Formats: sequence, structure tokens, C-alpha cells
Amino acid sequence: MKKKQLQSSLLLLLTAMIWGTAFVAQSVAMDYIEPFTFNASRFLLGGVVLLPLIALRSRRERRTETGDKKLLWKGGILCGIVLCIASAFQQLGIQGTTVGKTGFITALYIVLVPVFGVFLHKKAGIRLWLSVLVAIFGLYLLCMNTEHFSINHYDVILLLCAASFAVQILCVDHFSPKVDPVKLSCIQFLVCSLLSFLMMVLTEHPSMAAVMTAWQPILYAGILSCGVAYTLQVVAQTSLNPVIASLIMSLESVISAIAGWLVLGQHLSGREIAGCVVMFAAIILAQLPSKTAK
Repeated sequence: MKKKQLQSSLLLLLTAMIWGTAFVAQSVAMDYIEPFTFNASRFLLGGVVLLPLIALRSRRERRTETGDKKLLWKGGILCGIVLCIASAFQQLGIQGTTVGKTGFITALYIVLVPVFGVFLHKKAGIRLWLSVLVAIFGLYLLCMNTEHFSINHYDVILLLCAASFAVQILCVDHFSPKVDPVKLSCIQFLVCSLLSFLMMVLTEHPSMAAVMTAWQPILYAGILSCGVAYTLQVVAQTSLNPVIASLIMSLESVISAIAGWLVLGQHLSGREIAGCVVMFAAIILAQLPSKTAK
């Protein structure tokens, strides 16, 4: 593996760690505020956090910007729309099911990314497809309820969430190599926040008191899960295959189970530990150099 790809993989692993622990914050926040209120708040915070970084980078880099402004805004708006849809589905779905089940269903985007990518003429070798299958099995061991897998409307919402995140990953993969990834990230957050705000006004009953009550999960989700993690995603994906990227980021479900154990006292069973091991095996398999690679 090339050095740049290894660095990108490590950045995405850090992203998965942040997102995995953010599942706890997202679930806790729903006890105090409604989904669109939460998303409007955290994505606004995530976008604002990036503004000083953008200003600092602009001062230091006097050279011509990467890509053009029209493409940047086009990509930011498109990514923001898809991100808003995906995040809305996730927050709506997490209200009616467990965090573990939410993690598993959301992580199904690792299957949908290569499927959607085929229609965009992207290549996915046999090794990557095998890694996807191994990852699915690992996620099954880790997150599935051993009794039965029931499909209720919350599960359907989370399936739509998985499909939306798959599209979001492909959108980021398309635009991030052509424009400034930090600016792209900032624009998509602000667009997502604006759309969530509009939905909040139309469908919810927000109050500042409720928002202040949920300030801790909002800060975590806004600064780390949005401002840091999504930026790491767009930066790392500039030099990494989107299928591998989705596999690494799917570790968020593994980490969410570990976070639940450490923070909420939820113990991991032997089955769940086996799922963690299988998931790491899938990540290693996905990144082994192929014989045809140069």
C-alpha cells in the first residue's frame, strides 16, 4: 500500500472512532430534543468550527485555490443535501430501535457503495467484494439480535439512511479531489444545517431550553463528529478507493458497541467480540495489495 493511502486509512479509522462514540451522544440527545433540531444545531456548529481553519489556510496559501468556486459550491450544496437526508433518516430511526441495530443497518452502506459505484463505472475487484461479505458477516455477529431480525418502519428508515450515506460517500469521492476538501466540508454542513432548520420549523416544536439541556451531545456531535470527522473523511477520500473508505468507516458500529460497554456499562458477549475480530479482518483483507497493483 502506498504511504498516502495508509495515511488516509488511518484518518478514516480515527473518523470511525469519533462516529462510533457519537452514536451514544445521538441517542442521548433524543431524550431532550427532536431530530431536526439536533441536526440543525450540530451541523451549524460543525460548519462554524471550520471557518477559522479556512481563514488560516487562506492566509497561508496565497497560491491559486484547488478547483473553481462554482464547482466547490455545486459540490458543497449537493453533498449537503444528501448529508441532510441521510442524517435525518438516522436520527428518526434511532428513536425506535437500539443503538446496536442502528449501527448494523446504517453500516449496510458498505454493500451499497460498490453496488452504486458500478453504475458510475467504478472498479471493485474480487478482493474488495470479498471484504464486503466478510464485513457484513462481522457486523451481523456484532450487532444483530440473536432472536430475530424484525423489519418495522424504523428499520426501513435506517435502510434509507444507509442508502443515503452510500450516495454521500460517492458524492464526496467525486468532488473532494477537485476542490478544497475543508471548504467542501464546511459548505455541506451549513447547507445541511439550513435544510434541517427549515424542517425543524415546519415539523417540530423547538425551544432554546431543550437545546441547552442537550448541550453536551450537541457539542460532541458538532465539534468532533461534524467539524473533525467529516473533514477527515473528505480529506482522506481524495486518495482512497471509496469501497475501502466505506469498509474502514463501517468500523463505527464496532466502536459504538465498545463505547456502549465503556460508557454505558453494556458488556460485550463472545458473539460480539467475534464480530469485532471479523470486522478488523475485513479491513486488513481490503487493504492487502493485489497482484496486479503497481
